[in-house]
Amino acid sequence: MGYLDQKKTDALNSQKRERGIGNLGSEKNPFDYYAREYGTMPRDEKRAPFQWVSEVSYKNTHRIVTRGYDTTEIMEEGYGVIEVLFVDYQARFPLVEEGQMLNYVMIMMLEDGLSGPAAISRIVAKSKTFLTQACGASIMAFGHAYGAYSAFGNRLESYIQRAEQENISLALAAELLVQENGIDEALGVSSLMLKDSAAKKMIARAEKLGVAGVNIEFMKEVVKAAQAASSEPVDIDMLGATGAVMQDLGFTPEATWAILAITRSFGCGAHYIEEVERGELSRMGQHLSPEADYDGPANRPVPPLKDREKHAESAICQTPEEWKARFNKMKDLPGSGFSINEEIQDPSKKSGIKKVGKL
Repeated sequence: MGYLDQKKTDALNSQKRERGIGNLGSEKNPFDYYAREYGTMPRDEKRAPFQWVSEVSYKNTHRIVTRGYDTTEIMEEGYGVIEVLFVDYQARFPLVEEGQMLNYVMIMMLEDGLSGPAAISRIVAKSKTFLTQACGASIMAFGHAYGAYSAFGNRLESYIQRAEQENISLALAAELLVQENGIDEALGVSSLMLKDSAAKKMIARAEKLGVAGVNIEFMKEVVKAAQAASSEPVDIDMLGATGAVMQDLGFTPEATWAILAITRSFGCGAHYIEEVERGELSRMGQHLSPEADYDGPANRPVPPLKDREKHAESAICQTPEEWKARFNKMKDLPGSGFSINEEIQDPSKKSGIKKVGKL
């Protein structure tokens, strides 16, 4: 709309000034009400008006189109979910071997028994809620330590780029990665799978299909560097294998996380359904805690209010020594939070994402 022109504005204000409306003409007002403009702020012609715009897909009454491909035609041609994931995230159809590899990865991620997320799905199921809420809770339980694809992948990419920019070998870049970051939960190398060959089999599968690239090559060097630096036996784990394979398939760390998190929700959904069908609902307060499961202070009487001063203790410490002594004492009180080490880096800052807007 924009503002009214000055002539119309003056005419309106003149009529209202002559009429007088309540206290609007008072000299105590911080502004002259009868000199104010009418209309809306003029449109900023220097920038486009807000509108959701997507390069991913659109739909109308006749079709759903992703990256330019009609999804009905995709299905009628015989393509499946695997191919559409490549279309959605990479705007391309994959090679047969790439599709086979992604299928392999997703099946491996689909179910791993009663993991933490699966258990959470079952707990939520007992409270008479919806399956989508249970799956959502299980995905939220993944966390950076559980599925640190973003932290792992972005760091892997940065050191591969560093090797290229500084003209150093992947082996040296891997040594620098381990030296500068240590063996943490986002390294992809740990003691988790020393007796489980699943991670190594995934790498072998990628190599057999001919889809192994620089990420898997670099990951092998990271394993060697970590083994040389670690005082304990370590080897590639599922984070390292899965993350490297997915990136060699062309998926970003964030796309990897999205795809595999939803893949896991299929398994968690199965756990939800089984819990609903086999178990009974649990109403709030229904479950009681047996004394055998309690190992806190013995039952004791509550002191009379008049004797409060005899039992009450202050948390205020007068000296650093007193504070330290109390802090160490409180560490023996489970559930107090005193044993939690808060001097840690925010895991969300490990993602390596330093951009905003369109990547």
